[in-house]
Amino acid sequence: MKAGNKKNTVQTFLHIIVLVMFLVVFGSAFYNSNRAKRDYKTESALMQTSTDSEFINGIFIRDENIVEYNGNGAVSYSVPDGGRLGKGSVIAKIYSSGEQIQVNQQISSLEEELALLKKIQNPGTVEAAQPSDISVLIQEQYRNLTYYRDLKNYEKIGEKEENLLVYMSTYQLLTNSDVNFSDRINDITSEIDSLRQETAEPVDVIISDCSAYFVSYCDGYENELKKSDIKNLTVDYLKSIEDRKLTDENIIGKTLDSYEWYTAGIVDNTDKSYEPGQSIKIKTESAPEEHTAYVVDVWDEGNPAESILVVASDEFDSKLVQHRCEKTEIIKGVYNGIKVPRKAIRFKTLSHTVKDDEGVEKEVTEKCKGVYILQGEQVVFRQIDVIYEGNDYVLSRIFSEDEGTGYLALYDDIIVEGLVENYDYEQ
Repeated sequence: MKAGNKKNTVQTFLHIIVLVMFLVVFGSAFYNSNRAKRDYKTESALMQTSTDSEFINGIFIRDENIVEYNGNGAVSYSVPDGGRLGKGSVIAKIYSSGEQIQVNQQISSLEEELALLKKIQNPGTVEAAQPSDISVLIQEQYRNLTYYRDLKNYEKIGEKEENLLVYMSTYQLLTNSDVNFSDRINDITSEIDSLRQETAEPVDVIISDCSAYFVSYCDGYENELKKSDIKNLTVDYLKSIEDRKLTDENIIGKTLDSYEWYTAGIVDNTDKSYEPGQSIKIKTESAPEEHTAYVVDVWDEGNPAESILVVASDEFDSKLVQHRCEKTEIIKGVYNGIKVPRKAIRFKTLSHTVKDDEGVEKEVTEKCKGVYILQGEQVVFRQIDVIYEGNDYVLSRIFSEDEGTGYLALYDDIIVEGLVENYDYEQ
């Protein structure tokens, strides 16, 4: 046999041995890994966001003043609910009949359409605009419209709808020479002139005597639920309050002295989860946007499970004046952390070094809360730092690589079933 062939044969034999050893090691690791996974049931450590909140029947408290008139005639409001009034502002006009109000509403609607058409057909706008620029604006307004629709911000939706209509109509004027709104503008102008012949002066005008916000109904609690009377609230009284609207013919509505408002409700404060000055968020069914608020006071009548909670906010919204009481969510906090099943939590005695107030290091032994994880074939204990507790799980703080040595990390395999007694754990 030639030396070259003999050398090749040896190399081939060595390659085969290396390959066999590799397959044995890989197969063993694969087998042991699968065996470990068969021995233990695991769940991946994933991030979750949880909200610490509860729902109450929220009672709105504001300083309110009833606005009345003699009850004769039809009321035409000059300001919407939640609208701002200055001193001397017109709250409402009283007409001899409802027909007069309908005529004025027709005129107002036609004037809005006329202003929109004139805006579209403005020579300066049409001459300066380019179809490509208008096309970009149309797309932008459509995206804005979709965004505010998802937020249920109906005031903004109306504004974006009008802008979209203007841009689309302007684009039509630029790209189609046959399009013209002049005839419609002339027709509307003539119709407005005709309707104005049918109008009459109001028989009375209701004026605001101070700066305030307006609401077009009363419910009978205006003189009972005032800010100065908050400390007189009782559990039984709060339970008796109903969401209602009075039908008194002499009532125009009411004014609110300021945009600050209070909400009272009954909560279980046995665990002292509420305290004065605490920052919270509020959401109601009619105003689902979050409003920043703070706890004014919390007290009980001997039973902390039925404590009276009073919170305040100065974030005013017209939707917040639609009801006296409604389902209200009190949000104490929003937490992001690693979700840990309660059934996986164990305790292990660990020793670690700490520094006292004088900076002297000393070793401390204590029982630490954590979980066991499967790391390859090894069962390893990892501590957890609980930041939120749910019914069947907790959230553990997410540590950086530098600070989180020994703590549970994202995507660790948490052992939830299969631990045996020789692992030091306790419930």
